Amino acid sequence: MNYAETIKQIKKQNIPEVILLYGTENYFIQKIKDLLVKNVLSDEENLSTYDLTETSIQEVVADVETYPFFGDRKLIFGTNATFLKAKPDKLSFEHQLEVLEQYLEMPVDYSILVLIAPYEKIDERKKISKVLKKKGLVAECNPVKEYELKNWIMNLAKQLNIEIAENAYEIFENELSTDLNIMERELEKIALYIGEGGTVTKQVAEEMVSHTISSSGIRLVDAVIEGNLAKAISIYKDLEKMKEEPIALIGLLAFQFRTILRVKLLKQKGYSSGQMQKQLAAHPYVIKIALNREAKFTTQQLKQFMDHLAETDAIMKQGKMDKELAFELLLYNLIKQ
Repeated sequence: MNYAETIKQIKKQNIPEVILLYGTENYFIQKIKDLLVKNVLSDEENLSTYDLTETSIQEVVADVETYPFFGDRKLIFGTNATFLKAKPDKLSFEHQLEVLEQYLEMPVDYSILVLIAPYEKIDERKKISKVLKKKGLVAECNPVKEYELKNWIMNLAKQLNIEIAENAYEIFENELSTDLNIMERELEKIALYIGEGGTVTKQVAEEMVSHTISSSGIRLVDAVIEGNLAKAISIYKDLEKMKEEPIALIGLLAFQFRTILRVKLLKQKGYSSGQMQKQLAAHPYVIKIALNREAKFTTQQLKQFMDHLAETDAIMKQGKMDKELAFELLLYNLIKQ
């Protein structure tokens, strides 16, 4: 079951006794958790959270089976369910999964157990995974796919009773697609500004959307591609105001150019964007951005960029030049090249 279907089911009060949330999109996991707290509990004394790298599943099940002292139902979260991974983490204790399996056969009606596995996949070959899928609700909470992002933004805008102009979507996608929490906060901020029923124009989006550190790194790369030194320096000054150190910005640029280089090399080997995403363990939008940029550089250019970045990093760390001046000189050299 996906995130949207899970939310609908919870809102309809169709909540099973056991739920598994798996995936790497923390925004979705947190939204489901918040909704469960709202729809299950009448008293937050009945809310418990266990880290399953510190507490055994048999201890958690014992708590689940204990009748609540306050209210009608208990809600118990078990986070970091590493026993669902193909290679579970080594722990100082053993999870007795047969205890959980037995519980799943006959769960109590006064407790909701929510297991959270913040991993892209669970090992569906395992017996416990099969039992969970059969007896409970299993919700996938992985990042929004590239082709789904516009619809997701549109639905969020609809909830806020605002509209987004067609040419403004790109601003949100470029700046905020890798962090849905920030995306939601930015849309809420803009909704307050334009008012209910208002439309977010491209100009409003450009003026009001807060630039993230990651998106600023992308904009710096774009300025280098454009050969626009003035623009690159301006973006750098904006980052300075955000208290970003030049050495950290070198790391930011290195990440961007390294990703472009790796994507270029994988593309030459015939990898699809989906295969690149898995190979590099990167967000789909990061791959999309890199694919849009890799054709503008040769492999040799990208390797030379990495050399420039490494040299400037060493100069800064050895105190051979003022950091701000060294970074501006780096931008000059990248654009000149």
